[in-house]
Amino acid sequence: MVERTQDRFGLWPERLAADSAYGSAEMLAWLVHERGIEPHIPVFDKSARTDGSFAREDFAYDHEGDVYVCPAGKTLTCSGTLVNDGATLLYRASKYDCDACGLKPRCCPKALARKVPRSIHEGARDMARDIAKTDAYPTSRRERKKVEMLFAHLKRILRLDRLRPRAMRSPRRVPARRARQHFL
Repeated sequence: MVERTQDRFGLWPERLAADSAYGSAEMLAWLVHERGIEPHIPVFDKSARTDGSFAREDFAYDHEGDVYVCPAGKTLTCSGTLVNDGATLLYRASKYDCDACGLKPRCCPKALARKVPRSIHEGARDMARDIAKTDAYPTSRRERKKVEMLFAHLKRILRLDRLRPRAMRSPRRVPARRARQHFL
């Protein structure tokens, strides 16, 4: 849709607002790195832990050293092997470091050592998280909500339940009898 808008109207968006369904790592990387568009999209993230142990946010990432640093100050390194269909790197702590650590019950209570997954598109995800902390983000979320409410009104109140905001696939004509049924 972005390319089609560029081709037809000569418009290229500076930012794009969407719901969290578009907040996957691949989509954010496509927007940021390939298209240069600022994503005003909530990041789709399942890294929260329910067992009370440290989450990924508790580990600091060092860009220059390409390592994570745990809350106790130990480093988690990566071998460079991609997992999950080539989309994730695993950063692992040393078993020796974890055995001697006093934070082990809160860090990795059921494992020998801690491992932290990092998406290969984590840079785009970090950018989207940083944008979510700016003043422009709530404004774009309100604007997106207004547009969604207009479409909801068209679909529900005016009974345009088959309305799809995209181009027609074929130039076929709809008979007048069917057209009246949709718009009445």
